[in-house]
Amino acid sequence: MIRILYFARFREQLGLAEEALARPSGIDTLADLLGHLRSRGGPWAETLPEGERLMMAVNQELARPETPIRDGDEVGIFPPVTGG
Repeated sequence: MIRILYFARFREQLGLAEEALARPSGIDTLADLLGHLRSRGGPWAETLPEGERLMMAVNQELARPETPIRDGDEVGIFPPVTGG
């Protein structure tokens, strides 16, 4: 299982703060996971479209799309932070 946490506008748009997902076969990286989430269609495809600027973390460490994920990992997905 992978625990996925959604933050800020992603949480609002999806109506979901977190979920536990049994890691499907072939989902080995964050990019794979995002593709899987987008394939759900509807609000998932609209909220996390290809090319959307977002930040991700694995086990509370910032990560890149090619970062591997494993069962037991916690993945955070959040919009980029802007300074001011």
